[in-house]
Parts: sequence; C-alpha cells; structure tokens
Amino acid sequence: MIANFQQDKPLTASVVELAQQLIRCPSRAGIDDYGPVLGVLEDWLSARGLPHRRLHDEAGHPVGLLVEISGGHVGPWWTLDACVDTAPYGDEAAWSFPPDSGGVVDGWLRGRGAADSKLAAAMFCHIAAGLHTRAAHLRGGLAVLLDVDEHTGGFGGARAYLADPSAARPAGVMIGYPGLDEVVVGGRGLWRASIAVHARAGHSGSSKSVVSAISRAARLVYLLEEAELPGADGASGFPLPPKLSVTAFHGGQGFSITPDRCEINIDVRTTPGFDGHDAEALVHRAVVALDAERPAPKPTEITLVAVWPPFRLAEDEQPASALLSAAAEEGLAVRAKTAGPSNIGNLLAGKQIPATAGFGVPYEGLHGIDERAHLAELPTVYAVYQRAVLDLLGG
Repeated sequence: MIANFQQDKPLTASVVELAQQLIRCPSRAGIDDYGPVLGVLEDWLSARGLPHRRLHDEAGHPVGLLVEISGGHVGPWWTLDACVDTAPYGDEAAWSFPPDSGGVVDGWLRGRGAADSKLAAAMFCHIAAGLHTRAAHLRGGLAVLLDVDEHTGGFGGARAYLADPSAARPAGVMIGYPGLDEVVVGGRGLWRASIAVHARAGHSGSSKSVVSAISRAARLVYLLEEAELPGADGASGFPLPPKLSVTAFHGGQGFSITPDRCEINIDVRTTPGFDGHDAEALVHRAVVALDAERPAPKPTEITLVAVWPPFRLAEDEQPASALLSAAAEEGLAVRAKTAGPSNIGNLLAGKQIPATAGFGVPYEGLHGIDERAHLAELPTVYAVYQRAVLDLLGG
C-alpha cells in the first residue's frame, strides 16, 4: 500500500529532513566535492534497502546516482530526475541567512538547492521507497536519476545514465524543477558557437588607418543582430519564436595595440520552424558578408559549441499526460508550458526520449540570493508525482 502523503505527517517530515541534510552539504557545480552529498543519499537509500549505484563519466569522476526499482511484470521504464548539484552562492553577504542553512522558517525551506532541486530529489527518493515495497505488482520499472553534473551544463549524470548498457532505456522522464502552476512540456533548442574575427595588428598611434579585429567583430555583431528571424510558427503549435543573442565579446589588451583577433559567443534559441541548420546558415551568411565587406588576412572562423533540438510534447503524450492528469485529479489548475530557456529535456529530446521539465513547489531566489522553497504545497506535489508514476507503471 502506497502511503497517503497528504495525511502522513511523518512522511512529510522525512522528505523535508532529507532535503535539509542535502542542503547542508554544499554541492556547488565546479566548486564543491560531490562525495558528501552523494554519501547522504547513499546512506538514506541503503538504510531502506533500495538498489542504487553511482554513475561516472569517462574520466571516472562521479556524476550521479541511479536508483532502479524493477517491476514484477514486463513494461516500459520511466524516470524521475532531479539534480543535487547547485548554482554558486554568489555574494554570501547579500543573503539574509546562510546559503547552506537548511532551516525551515515560516513554512519555507531555506538554502541553496531548496528549490533547484534538492527537495525534489528527497521527494523522488521517498516515492521510490514506497514503490519498492510493492514492486512485484508493477509493470516495467522506475529509475530515479540524481545528477551532480547538471548546473555545469554538462548533464554528465544524464549522459552516463543513457550510455550505461545495464540501465533500461526510459520511455520518458519527469524532471523535478520547481513551480506549481505549470508542467513544462517543451523548450526552445539552442545553437551555440564561438566566432574568431581576425585583422592585422597595428599601433594605435600609427599614421596608417588600421581596421582592428574589435571593429570587425563589432560590425559582425551588428550584422547578426539586424538579421531577420521568423516569428512564432502557429502552424507547428510551438508558441515561441527563435532568438539570437551575443553573449560574450573578448579582444585586445592595453591601449597601444589594435588587436589582430577578437572572439564573440553567439547563442541562438531554436524552434521547430528555425532549427540548428537555420541558425548555422544565418550566422554563416553574416560572416561571409563581413569578410566581403571588410577583408582581413584570415577568414572569420566559426567553432560550433553545442546544438540541442527544441522539443514539445502534446498534452496527450506520456509522461506529460500522466503528470497533467494527476495534477487535475489533485485539484490543481495547471497549464502546459513551453519554456524559453533550454533544459535537460532538450538533451533527452536529442535521444528521442520525451520529458517534462518542471512541476514542483513554489519557490523564490532560484540561482539568486535567499533561495527557498514553500512547503505547504509539498504534500500535493508529492501526491501528483506519486499518482503519475503509479499510472505509468500500472500500480
């Protein structure tokens, strides 16, 4: 029998207690050792007899933890995913409480990772524990992926999971990002590149006119930002338009030399009607125009950094359907949303794995100061995910 989280105060307290332990183990991406936060999870899972194992990248570094609950009947596997690494603290002096507080004040769980996504990780571990006791009655299986390489943008835990030949390939993934009013069923993709613009170096005081790499790069930025992008494609059902941003500009040093190289970073958010190929073609046209208009000793170089496809699930596709239906059955008015920022759902979409990428408790300060998660809605959110998982597993 699965516990009724709405009426089970000890279960509620247990989820919050585990989340507090996780928050009190700093796990800032690229800064902290992930061993302690993984150890907290491993101790909790081991005490309850849940099968789990660490995931490692190609260099042997730990990038996640995988819990696997195998059902007693043949069927598809589904995955709950939450990251347990976090964003940096930023200016700690600006916080009104310690970033690794883990305290509960006025119904808010406080500290870095409370919202994104240590509370979700604690909740998913408890859902797995409840299913473990009745696994023989379920079809397929449930995996819980706890990623410690998410905030780096590398998504090493997810990559290691999908590359693991011993792990069942998931039919779909539900990612525990926070936010109570929406189930994120899609997101724009991205096309990212670094562009090196060249010129002849010269002395800034020379009597000869010199077009520096910075001037050429500035012209390229203008050409890119003036390029026409299509609007939202109503025919495809994808509600957002593509977007191009210049996100970095580096070149030169000191005052007396006009530089021979300047680098800029380009981020293009893509849609089904304007995909990575279209983004590449747009940037290539701007580069060709620059080199024709303002020739240089070397042609401008485009180095591709990342390409992720856009994705969007229909509301009747799984696992979106199960999650939206479960929310409605719990009395929530939740809308399906396509997000502007990309997320791990885009990585999964590239592997043809459908995903939802957000439904959880209300929050404040995500990636900013005074991050906190509201706990009054936790029983309802837990019940929604539990109901959705049972629906998918035939429980």
